Order: sequence, then structure tokens, then C-alpha cells
Amino acid sequence: MAKHIATRYNRTVSKRISSAEFQALAELRYRIRLFLREGDAAARAAGLEPQQYLMLLAIRGLAPELPPKIQTFAERLSLKHHSAVELVDRLEQRGLVRRTRSKEDRRQVLVSLLPRGEKLLERVVQQRIGELRASGRELVKAIDALLRDGRTRNGTGRLQNVASGGASRSRSKKIRSA
Repeated sequence: MAKHIATRYNRTVSKRISSAEFQALAELRYRIRLFLREGDAAARAAGLEPQQYLMLLAIRGLAPELPPKIQTFAERLSLKHHSAVELVDRLEQRGLVRRTRSKEDRRQVLVSLLPRGEKLLERVVQQRIGELRASGRELVKAIDALLRDGRTRNGTGRLQNVASGGASRSRSKKIRSA
């Protein structure tokens, strides 16, 4: 079995990365950064720091089977525990979240949204979902291009390189001519 895994791994690794795949990955990264930058701006417009918005979103969006502990949120936001504690401290001071002790284990501190935090988060999330519905297709196209080895289907159903369309082509021409 180990030989089979090694063979499969070597075939995947030895495949050369095409220009279309590099372009697709660059486009995906650009789209993700754009989405994150717009999210930061939406949070600031609502009076929140981007990390505060992300913490509120993590609290509200946490699956019911996961405990709403600070450690859980630290993991979900890729923060150190003490940084998550400081973030919750600031949100608690603003009246957006509440800490309570777990009934099962009094050592555990649970975090929940207060109505004010819920209302503020709702406003930002409505805007973010609206933006995704308006321009999210470009993000999906970038992901799809990578999942199909850097190729995408054009309007006729034929496969084409992801870089052969619109804005990314004209942008690369500008860069080359500069």
C-alpha cells in the first residue's frame, strides 16, 4: 500500500505547473484579498475593528455542537488564546458579548452575543452577503479554474485557459509593456 501512495504522490508532484495554473492561483489570491479588504472596510464602517467583526461572526456562526469557549474562537480565528481573551474583553466592554461560566465545568468560560452585538453583526453580514451575491461569481470562477487544472469552459462549452478571458489578460499585457 505504501508503494501505491508513493507512486501516486510522485506522479502528482512531478507534473509541471502550467502558466494557466499560476494565473488561476494568482487570480484566486487576488479575489480572496479583495473580499477580505472589503470585509475589513465594512466592519470599520459599522464601527468595528476587523478582528472584532470576525470574532462576532465566529460566535454567531459557530456550529451548535461546538462549545462557545474562548479557545474554540482562538482556533477558528487563528489567534493565540491570550489574544482572543483581549478581543473578547474589548467586545464585552462595548456591550456586544457576554461571558458566562459553563454549568458542566465551571472552569470553562463561554461567550455569547448580546442583542447589541447581534444587531451590529447583522448589519455588516447583510452587506457582505449582498457583495458576495453581486461579485462572488469571480471568486467561484477562480476556485473552479484551479480545481480543473487551470482550465475553464467558455460560453460554447469548450475548455480554455483561465487567463484567456477579460481583465486578467489586459492586466498582464499592461505589466509586460511597462
